[in-house]
Amino acid sequence: MSFSRLFFLLTSLFFINTLWATTIVVCETCEIKSIKEAISLAADFDTILIKRGTYREFNLLVNKPLTLKGEGFPTIDGEDKGEIIRVVSDNVTIDGFFIINVGTSYTSDHAAIRMVRCKNFLIQNVVLERLFFGIYIEKSSYGKIYHNKIIGDAKDEYNSGNGIQLWYSNHVEVEKNIVQGVRDGIYLEFSDNIAIKDNSSTNNLRYGLHFMFSNDDIYTNNVFQNNGAGVAVMFSKRIEMRNNTFRENWGTASYGMLLKEINDAEIVDNVFEENTIGINIEGSNRIVYRGNDFRNNGWAIKVLGACYSNTFTQNNFLYNSFDISYNSRLNDNVFDQNYWSDYTGYDLDKNGIGDVPYRPVKLFSYIVNRTPETIVLLRSLFMDIIDFSEKVSPVFTPDNLFDANPLMKRHQ
Repeated sequence: MSFSRLFFLLTSLFFINTLWATTIVVCETCEIKSIKEAISLAADFDTILIKRGTYREFNLLVNKPLTLKGEGFPTIDGEDKGEIIRVVSDNVTIDGFFIINVGTSYTSDHAAIRMVRCKNFLIQNVVLERLFFGIYIEKSSYGKIYHNKIIGDAKDEYNSGNGIQLWYSNHVEVEKNIVQGVRDGIYLEFSDNIAIKDNSSTNNLRYGLHFMFSNDDIYTNNVFQNNGAGVAVMFSKRIEMRNNTFRENWGTASYGMLLKEINDAEIVDNVFEENTIGINIEGSNRIVYRGNDFRNNGWAIKVLGACYSNTFTQNNFLYNSFDISYNSRLNDNVFDQNYWSDYTGYDLDKNGIGDVPYRPVKLFSYIVNRTPETIVLLRSLFMDIIDFSEKVSPVFTPDNLFDANPLMKRHQ
């Protein structure tokens, strides 16, 4: 049988099934009063309409294609007894619920909603509070997590879970969600071709976003603010991060974003504002940094080593304590046509490019990396003198690390 005929047959069967689908209503005064009972009675592709009220249920197993639709945001209260909804079927929609009191466990990752080996799923308009893990996607694909609100009350990392977690999953959209007060706001591991856009991940214990071993993912228009350590991006390839905001991630071990073992990525048009470190980079190669704003950070960019063939172009470095920190005398990266607020050169030919190259690595940043206590001397006259001497005749900083074409005005 040809692929086109098989596709037509499967589409026809799906359409026929949906024609026969019915709606089962659940409420306190209805014939069916529990969600669990409605699921057991439902046929494939039925809709279960849950009316407003409180349903004290947990370990709800959805093992057939269904739509669970809440009317007036009914509450599903797990009473801290365990996982609340587990889905093990394709073609499941969960829409419009208030879910609370997920059981905490030190041996199982109990979640408010868990999808296991599912395809074509949709989770939307769900509010989760008093949770362990929020939405957990496990070995699932071709789904969407849309317009949910996840509010945790995590106090310690060891007894808290993540807001949205994807594990061995692919082709999933995570869009317009609010996540706060959990361990990691959004966590991905071994998850490829994921689109994360228009989310807000703030005030989480550890990371606003944390992903490892996840390739070909794109992150756009997200806000990661005031998280314990910031955003961690590790052991992944071909990542795109565009138009995101990394703000107010302060602390001795905090950064807007950590890059570790990342290759062939694009970091474009993002804002890094008021972080201890804007981007902390280690072992990451062939990355394009373009059009980003680094504003009022302690360090805009801190390069720890083994970073090669990266390009930094048309970025704005604005009023950071240190623009670039480097721990090596070797440089294989390109800095060209960036705007530096500390640049004091001139533009005699009025072409918008400074006539004198700019060296962004200060000797003082080299000293602080080795002796952190010297930070108390920041902005002292003595530090200005040694920075000037290093700029004239580099000894400790890479002599070929400079922007030969510094912009005279901010890149727009």
